Amino acid sequence: MMSYAFLLAYIYLQIDLTSWQYCFQLNSFSGKIHSLGKMLPYFDPEYENFSQRINPPRVCIDNSTCSDCTLVKVDSMNKNGILLEVVQVLSDLDLAISKAYITSDGGWFMDVFHVVDKQGQKVTDEKTIQHIEKALGPESNLLGGAKGSSSPGRSVGMHSIGDHTAIELKGPDRTGLLSEVFAVLAELGCNVLAAEAWTHRARVACVVYVNDAASGQAIDDARKLSRIEHRLRHVLRGHNGGGGAAAAVRDDDGCRPVAHANFFSGGGGSNTHVDRRLHQLMHADVDADLDGGGGEAEEEDRPVVSVEHCEEKDYSVVNVKCRDRSKLLFDIVCTLTDMQYVVSHASVSSDGTYGMQELYIRGKDGGTLEKDEAGRVIKCLEAAISRRVSEGFTLELCGRDRVGLLSDVTRVLREHGLTVTRADVTTVGEQAISVFYVRDASGQPVDMKTIEGLRAQIGQTVMLNVKSVPSSAAAAGKSPGQTPSSVALSRTSFFSFGSLFAKLRA
Repeated sequence: MMSYAFLLAYIYLQIDLTSWQYCFQLNSFSGKIHSLGKMLPYFDPEYENFSQRINPPRVCIDNSTCSDCTLVKVDSMNKNGILLEVVQVLSDLDLAISKAYITSDGGWFMDVFHVVDKQGQKVTDEKTIQHIEKALGPESNLLGGAKGSSSPGRSVGMHSIGDHTAIELKGPDRTGLLSEVFAVLAELGCNVLAAEAWTHRARVACVVYVNDAASGQAIDDARKLSRIEHRLRHVLRGHNGGGGAAAAVRDDDGCRPVAHANFFSGGGGSNTHVDRRLHQLMHADVDADLDGGGGEAEEEDRPVVSVEHCEEKDYSVVNVKCRDRSKLLFDIVCTLTDMQYVVSHASVSSDGTYGMQELYIRGKDGGTLEKDEAGRVIKCLEAAISRRVSEGFTLELCGRDRVGLLSDVTRVLREHGLTVTRADVTTVGEQAISVFYVRDASGQPVDMKTIEGLRAQIGQTVMLNVKSVPSSAAAAGKSPGQTPSSVALSRTSFFSFGSLFAKLRA
């Protein structure tokens, strides 16, 4: 009997010990989880995109409200840089923005753009409408939800140029420089897929997209890239300072870059929008800090930019009045965005000749502009607006693409004493499409005999269309009522957020 009781007591004791050990281990494990929880709190990766899924970007193409233009209405959750992305889509399609109302204060972004196509008509092309809806609608990457899903290759409007190496160049401008650049690329077996070049205040910035002429692929041979870089630096009258492809050579005072060459294969830095990258290159080239009186524009044609402080809403107000042109709003918004300013409200209008913008901005930290900052913003905006202004002639060329085509065309321009102030080159299939803005190197009007000489030489191999770019004074003196589109523009009234705030205050 006693041994039986002892046996029961032993069994109960083992059970208690086992339970106690189990509880101890469980508590220790829970403590580890609790400690780990303090160090690494759990965050659902889908939570970031939850609001975007509930409220995806929406775009409406309205052709019924206005008789003379198409309304593009965009509303979405707000994020930094979203206005630039929207304006960039419209600018890439060569749509002219005659009027716009923009508000993105707080967590929501709502914009209305009045746009027309190149012919001044409503946007009715189904392909263009579908492109806008895809780029700005629910399936777009407007809010950055599909990270890393950007399509390969560089987009030119609605076309893609495929596998490529991007070359960025900047340096002092001179007559025939572009011809020498294209000649070097052709000599080294590079096929130019697309290129865009700007000149301003005796400086040039250029982005060229090339592939290997033999393989049709991006150039990844380090020795070949080194040869290209060396030759291009020589053309730009720079010297290899030992800093590699990203190095910039500076002049004697050590303040101003003389020559600069960057290479990107396929993606990487080349994914930056080409127009935005050109602005960045010229801004980094101390372009905006030069004396504003560059002599390239007449005094009455210079943009008028002012910065004021709005006490009621604690904004800095940027007012711009200048000759209206395509991509004007893009250039302004791009410059402010790269200077780390956020456009919360804006109104845009045009009377057919002059464009007017009123933008309410703050820094990314929420602060308004100090006095020295305001002066810098004014200089940078004046430079950004002036870079795309051209006078003289535009040469529109279309022909079968081949290696060396651009070298031959620009050589003919140089031989006729013409300097290229801007260039936009792209390829669509097997066709090369190029637009060159040219003027006489001496500053004199281009003689018509020169134009006929160009037709005789270039017109044998490609289709050539020559257009005269009206001078500033002539365009400014033109009555807004001379064309139907400008009549429509002159009827639009300029809405001001300042007047709205005044009404609310009253």
